[in-house]
Parts: sequence; structure tokens; C-alpha cells
Amino acid sequence: MFERRHEPLLPFRKFVLRVARSVLVSLCVVAFALTIGILGYHFVAGFVWVDSLLNASMILSGMGPVGDFKNDAGKVFASFYALFSGLAFITVAGIIVTPVAHRLLHWFHIEEEGKNKKSKGK
Repeated sequence: MFERRHEPLLPFRKFVLRVARSVLVSLCVVAFALTIGILGYHFVAGFVWVDSLLNASMILSGMGPVGDFKNDAGKVFASFYALFSGLAFITVAGIIVTPVAHRLLHWFHIEEEGKNKKSKGK
């Protein structure tokens, strides 16, 4: 998926498409995680749909739960969903940062190879 160390740097236009693809994948991960939360809060915790959306969104964004839980199953679900949301956040951050970090590191390697070639030629 990414160019190797000795390959040239990807053209900027293709790089932008790579970043856009990463953002799209990240949005899909967020939508999947939000759907799990909404369904769990609705069916396990007994919240209405709007409150399920609110709670899932707040947990997924790291803000914390909003509503009062009526049963223990809802509390257990909220605990596991909070842990899952933390992992989802790390995953999304990694997916978005990876192409930018790769390009930066690849660029440094290209520069360093150029310096090594110049010093060997002297």
C-alpha cells in the first residue's frame, strides 16, 4: 500500500487521495462503533433511540455518559463500551496519522540517501 524506502516519493495528488481514503476508513470505524453503542444502549440499557445516540456519542468522544442507568446490564455494557471506545479512538487516530507519518519519514529517508550519495562522491 505504501511506497518502499528506495521508491520515489508519491506525487502530492496521490498522497491527498491516500489521506482521503484513510479518513473514509476512519469514518467507517466511527460509524461502526457508534452503531454498536446505539444498539447496546437501546436494547441492553433500555434507553430510547435519541438517548442511546446521545450516550454512545458522548462515550465515543470521551465526554462520558449522560443518562441514568436503570439496570445493572446497562452499567456493564457502558463499562465495556467505554473501553471499546478508547480502543476505537486509538485506532482512528492511527489510521488518520499513518499516511502523513509515512510520507514524512519517507521524505527524511530520501533526503538522507541524497546526502550519503553526495558524501560518497567526494
